[in-house]
Amino acid sequence: MAQTIELATLGGGCFWCTEAVFQLVRGVLHVESGYTGGHTPNPNYEDICTGQTGHAEVVNVQFDPAVISYEQILHIFFNTHDATTLNRQGHDVGTQYRSVIFTHSNEQAATAGVVIAEAQQQSAAPIVTQLAPAPTYYPAESYHQNYYNNHPFQGYCAGVVGPKVAKFRKTMQAYLKA
Repeated sequence: MAQTIELATLGGGCFWCTEAVFQLVRGVLHVESGYTGGHTPNPNYEDICTGQTGHAEVVNVQFDPAVISYEQILHIFFNTHDATTLNRQGHDVGTQYRSVIFTHSNEQAATAGVVIAEAQQQSAAPIVTQLAPAPTYYPAESYHQNYYNNHPFQGYCAGVVGPKVAKFRKTMQAYLKA
């Protein structure tokens, strides 16, 4: 029997953070950083940083739904970024850092709608996560891939990504790979 693989496309601020968290999740087969949701074809990092392309920094998360559900993927997403800050995560500011879920099916869209509503019930502030069908996705440059694991002592990684990964390891142990 062939393994089924599903795809989740998520923007939760800097893709280095989101990628580092999802690389630790059991049932996740591959995580790739990239760009989507904009109007400029074939954007690069410099283009994205201007905030003029409309793209968000995202991760494509390939996962085995027999091990982890899309709903669980979304629960991890909401527990590892601030879905109440518009176009911002910490000191990262701009539309490229928006909270967004790009869906690949009607079923994903319905599930995401339910999870967003649940997150709103648990939050005093409005959830600003956007929900949209997945448009064209562009992989980020190779130097962005597996960034935290390749550069754990780089300033941003040590000060921002590392603490986020540590919090995930502590608070969501049930989702960690063995």
